[in-house]
Amino acid sequence: MKEQKQNLPFEIQISFHKVVEQYKKQLKCEENEISRNYIKNILEHVEAFPALIEGIKDFEELKNYKEAVRVLLDDLFPNVLTNNEIKAASIPFQNFLFNRSKRLKKIMEATPDDFELEIRNLDNKTVYVQECINILNDYYGYKIDYSRPLYFDIPDEQGITRRYRIALNGDFIDIYPKENAKKITDDDVDELLQNVEDIDLWRKKFPPNSWVFKGFTIVNLTDVTMDDAISELKTALLFEKSSEKDELQKLEEIFRSIYKIPDLRVGFTIYNPQDEMFEKMEYKEANSYILNDELVSECRKGVCEEGFNNIFKNHSFFSIANVDEYAKKTENNILSRRLKEGDVKSCILAPVVKNNRLLGILELVAKKKNQLNSINTIKLDEILPYIATAVDRNRSDFENRVKAVIQSECTSIHPSVLWVFEKEAKKYIRDYDDDGLASFKDIVFKDIYPLYGQIDVVASSDARNDAIQKDLLHQLKIIQSIIDKAYNIEELPIYEQVKFRISDFMEELESSLNASSEQKVFNLLQKEVNPIMSHLSKQSSELKKAVEEYQNQLNPETGIIYNDRKKYDETVQQINRTMSRFLDRKQIAAQKIYPHYFERYKTDGVDHNIYIGASMVKDRPFNKVYLYNLRLWQLSTMCEMENRFYQLQQTTPIKLDAASLILVYSSTMSIRYRMDEKKFDVDGTYNARYEIIKKRIDKSFIKGTEERITQKGKIAIVYSQRGDEKEYLRYIKYLQTKNYLGENLELLELEDVQGVVGLKAIRINVLYTPDNNEPDRTITYENLMEELH
Repeated sequence: MKEQKQNLPFEIQISFHKVVEQYKKQLKCEENEISRNYIKNILEHVEAFPALIEGIKDFEELKNYKEAVRVLLDDLFPNVLTNNEIKAASIPFQNFLFNRSKRLKKIMEATPDDFELEIRNLDNKTVYVQECINILNDYYGYKIDYSRPLYFDIPDEQGITRRYRIALNGDFIDIYPKENAKKITDDDVDELLQNVEDIDLWRKKFPPNSWVFKGFTIVNLTDVTMDDAISELKTALLFEKSSEKDELQKLEEIFRSIYKIPDLRVGFTIYNPQDEMFEKMEYKEANSYILNDELVSECRKGVCEEGFNNIFKNHSFFSIANVDEYAKKTENNILSRRLKEGDVKSCILAPVVKNNRLLGILELVAKKKNQLNSINTIKLDEILPYIATAVDRNRSDFENRVKAVIQSECTSIHPSVLWVFEKEAKKYIRDYDDDGLASFKDIVFKDIYPLYGQIDVVASSDARNDAIQKDLLHQLKIIQSIIDKAYNIEELPIYEQVKFRISDFMEELESSLNASSEQKVFNLLQKEVNPIMSHLSKQSSELKKAVEEYQNQLNPETGIIYNDRKKYDETVQQINRTMSRFLDRKQIAAQKIYPHYFERYKTDGVDHNIYIGASMVKDRPFNKVYLYNLRLWQLSTMCEMENRFYQLQQTTPIKLDAASLILVYSSTMSIRYRMDEKKFDVDGTYNARYEIIKKRIDKSFIKGTEERITQKGKIAIVYSQRGDEKEYLRYIKYLQTKNYLGENLELLELEDVQGVVGLKAIRINVLYTPDNNEPDRTITYENLMEELH
């Protein structure tokens, strides 16, 4: 038994009063005599144990009523299911179970003597908040969703940790306040929900032991070891970064959970398609049971004919349930010899395939025969795609490393900071010449001011989807026309059926385009339309000509018409090229203000980063006047880019709109050139806030509205300090006199987004020069649209 925790908002009283109440209600309406007598007997039995109704505070005392509790809960814990259900009565978040089913008892008996049952990743603070929320929901009637999956991790007799998901039934609980409980108001709830992490505030509103929990819960456990292991494997493969030894060890532990084999081992062999050879992974810790101690081996020699056909030709599993028997049948071939050398008695060799390319072979091996076999290969079906993605990514990473070594330690360094890299490169060469060991260290610049700006296509996703929709509808209309001609010649039912399918797809496309629409049309073409087209092309000359004209419009790689999408892609590419070249030309003048680091990159528009500060420049003092000059340059350049964007619209295949944004960040920061990524990045968690803001501001809304801060025809200047507002209002006033900006100025507050609060914005309309021959004539966005259209 276990003592109840004292540091909780509840005083816990284990009580079965609600079960008794339920039996009494049932007795009033029960007509069956046998059932009535059964209920009466239970109620008479429980009368001898008033503590079970009044409530038991000392958990230790509960063992005195073990048999009485079992009888009372017999309907809730049917004996016929006790060997199957993993079930118990409990108190929420107490790691305390009683009246356990036989199956749960058996599971617990297999655990080590020192094992203590605990809910996974549940600390005292979380428990306290959760129980307070239970009070708000159950007593006050709020509907606050604070639910989260709960799990027990319980080792089995083989030492393998099994994962059990917890499902709670709270039907048999009463919650009510004691005299020292504080009344909770709506304002209190608002404050609490804004400060979930402030445990002192929660304890203030809900003092310890100020409420009563009376009753019990029913806990149902479900073994989710397989699901949890697969989920953990996905995370390990796709996201986690750790040492290769730790990664491989974790991989083995996960596969051991999946296969319930405590000594299962995992290996991997790389496939080199150029030389048709098996190769060991570049990781020193990785095993290869196909190669054993060899570094490379010819594929046909490395496995038998059956294994070669399964893995290389069919991309299917090759399992050996009994290695000793396999060795006799294959006359002790190379594979069987190497498996026996590795003390392998059964194994599964699974091809890892990405885009129909064999990347390598995953090897699962066991020390007992039949533990791994052709039946349990099915467990790999869901896992292999993630392994393939991870292997493909690792291969790409390795190839990139090779290219980086071949080219140089550092490439594409901006001229403004080249002097620092040259200094570090000289040190690298001296160290290497001294003892053959050298490393190119990360380079850090401190006290740097960042500037960020972007000009993006407005609603680019909508424009792209609209283009896709038009192309698909156009293609289906052509197919429909051809089928109509075919039906007029030969009234086959299949033509009517395909026409119906096409009409159905067109109706769906015209109403909306979703993520699966294109794939559905592609499947229709592959499975139904293309075979018919092949048939029709061999019929009359009229149909043959129609089919050929249709096929000539298809993209040869995808088999789908690519007209409107091509116009969209070409427009975006043309915009990006022009904006990038324009910005690069303007940068030449900007560098003369004060040398600074500059980078720009293409999205559905062009974004740019600028870093300026004394530590980035050699032998030249820095003054904030250079920062102010650069900020004014950035704002005026963004206005000119807006103009260039719309002047370009006169020659692009389709018309798109732009929205511009500038982020003002008044604090200095440190930036680091990361050698592994070959790029500058902010240094430290505090400075990471800047990167978070950059990623999220263009999706921000104006406070109290659903209007995005970025709007076509306007530039948004996002900031947080009052001083920044005054500074940019001066710049705007100056640029208004130069006819860069209009008079429609807005001072706005932004809605808080995750991790970013208190941002403000200035939004100002841009004036456009539609004709380069009349540079003094400027117009608003609305007038510009009239001229363009």
